[in-house]
Formats: sequence, structure tokens, C-alpha cells
Amino acid sequence: MAAALSLAARNIGDCWPNPSVGCVLVKDGVVVGRGWTQSGGRPHAETQALLQAGPAARGATAYVTLEPCSHHGKTPPCADALIAAGVARVVSAVGDLDPRVSGAGLTKLRAAGIQVEEGVGAAEAARIAAGFFLRIKEQRPLFALKTATSLDGRMALGNGKSQWITGPAARNLVHALRARFDAILIGSGTAIADDPMLTCRLDGYGGRPKVRIVLDRRLRLSSTSQLAKTARDTPTWVITGGTAKADALKAAGVAVIELGMGLSDHDFTLAAARILGERRLNRVMIEGGAAVAGTFLKAGLVDQVAWFRAPSVIGGDGLGAVGALEARDLAQISRFKRRETLSLGDDQVDFLDRS
Repeated sequence: MAAALSLAARNIGDCWPNPSVGCVLVKDGVVVGRGWTQSGGRPHAETQALLQAGPAARGATAYVTLEPCSHHGKTPPCADALIAAGVARVVSAVGDLDPRVSGAGLTKLRAAGIQVEEGVGAAEAARIAAGFFLRIKEQRPLFALKTATSLDGRMALGNGKSQWITGPAARNLVHALRARFDAILIGSGTAIADDPMLTCRLDGYGGRPKVRIVLDRRLRLSSTSQLAKTARDTPTWVITGGTAKADALKAAGVAVIELGMGLSDHDFTLAAARILGERRLNRVMIEGGAAVAGTFLKAGLVDQVAWFRAPSVIGGDGLGAVGALEARDLAQISRFKRRETLSLGDDQVDFLDRS
């Protein structure tokens, strides 16, 4: 199962709308097949492992990080494929929360006379599938906030200059993190100020381009921006309150998603999260400025944090990383648990999970 979990982790961020799953087939103590969910979500891990194993799958044990699917989608059910291959035993780390499966896959395997064991490696499997599970349970993706600041929590000078607070090693890690997400989200302020590309420029990365999302209530993004000019090559979504000025963006290939005028910041953020869930995104990294970070934190939507810190001090006239949260008591503040800390030369990054 440890090997299957490692395979599942390999393709996180490149297989939405499906979760990333790993499968290892073992017969007589020998691995006869391995598979993981491929780019775009298909083929599934079990299909890949069975294809590699061939006739050796008969009588084997399949270690799978997520319950094999039991429904017909764009591919036949993996439970049926395991049964047809003659697998003798299936060890499943965690059940599939998708209501089309939700225990039906394991029930089908048992009905076919296959021995089934559940719960091996469940915690790690649930972590790998966390975005998919959130989308099923809460109709929204997992959101991870990435920010880079000085020691005193400033992300830019008072005049807005921020390149570069952290060094090359930290910036390279940001691209590695982008590879682990389906999409990257910013606000219109960051889009206008930085004119970013928001692409994954990690050496050797061959996965799908990341969806680029701009929260732009007043539709300020220019059709001559880098995001708009490259929208036909890299999916670009603008979520806005109105589409009165959308024609130029649409002509450039930008998908303009209207939520309606008059929403508060809180309701706009919640509606945007719901829309991204409806579009079946599982994992979104927030790289926006203080306003976007603040609204997502206030809405309780930040599940993970990657906080990069440089050994420098900017001072009180610098720009903070998070907008006002309006907490009136310490019990109301956003709290996280530190999962891991890495040193990147002189810089440091803390990875945290919502507590």
C-alpha cells in the first residue's frame, strides 16, 4: 500500500476532475503491475496496473488507494475490470465518497467472491484525495493559500514593489507547488499590478496547463494582459459581477463567468468557490494579494497554507499579506497546524493545515 500511495501522489494536480489513485498488483510476493491515474483522469490506476500485469493478474492482490469505481462513466467500472481479470483479493485504503460509488464498488467485488480488506493507509489516502472529497462533500475544491513575505509579514514595499522578496530556491519551489494543483487563483489587483503568466515553469513538467482564475468583480482585466493574450493556449477563467465589458476578453479566449452584481465580498467569494466546484476542480492554489487572502480566510475556505518567509524586515509602511479579518476575539482568528518546515537557503517555508 505504501507503494500504491506513492504512485497516487505522483499525479496530484494533473488528473482533475478525477482523484489521483495508485494501484499495485502483487502475486506470490512479486509486483506484477503498477498504475496511477493518468493526465486528465484517464485511464484509471487499476486499468493501467491490469494492463501491465496481463495474465499474471489472475489470483493476485490489488492494493488500491481509493475504492474501485462501480459506475459507467467515460470508462467502464474498475471493479468490473478487477473481477474480469480474476484478482483474488483487493485491499482498499479509503472508500469513495462519490454517491455513484460510495461502497458499491467493494460490494460488487465481494459479490464476485473477491476478498476485500479496507482501511490500510486510510489517513494518507484521504489526504491525497482531500480535494476530491471536499468537492463531493462541500461542493468546492480544496484551497491552499501561498504567500511570500518578510519576517514582519509584509509582501511588498509601500510603493507595491515585491520582486523579489525570496530567493531563486523559493521561487522554484513555487513552480513545483503549482504542478500539484489544478488551478491558480488571483484577484484583479494582482493581475493588473503584476501582469503574471501564472504558468508552471518547472523543469521537466509535462502535465496539462493549469487553469488560471481571476476574481474580477468589476471586470478590470485588460484584453492585452498576458493572461488574456495566452488564453487560447492556457485555460483562463475570469469570475466577475457583470459582463458588460466582456466581449474583448471572450474574443481572446477567456471564459467569463458572471455571478451577478450586488454580492458582498463574502457572498462573492462563496459563490466563486461553488462555481469552481461545479466546474469540477479539486485543488486550487490562491496566489492573490491581501484582499483575496483575507476574503478566503474570513469565509473559512483556506484548507492549507504555504507561507514563504525571507530573512528581511520591510516595516510598517509595507503592504501586508492578508487583508482585514475583523476578528473581535482571539477565538475568531484563523488557526493552522504546522505540517512541515523547509529551509531554502536563507529563506524558509511553512506548510500548514487548517486546525
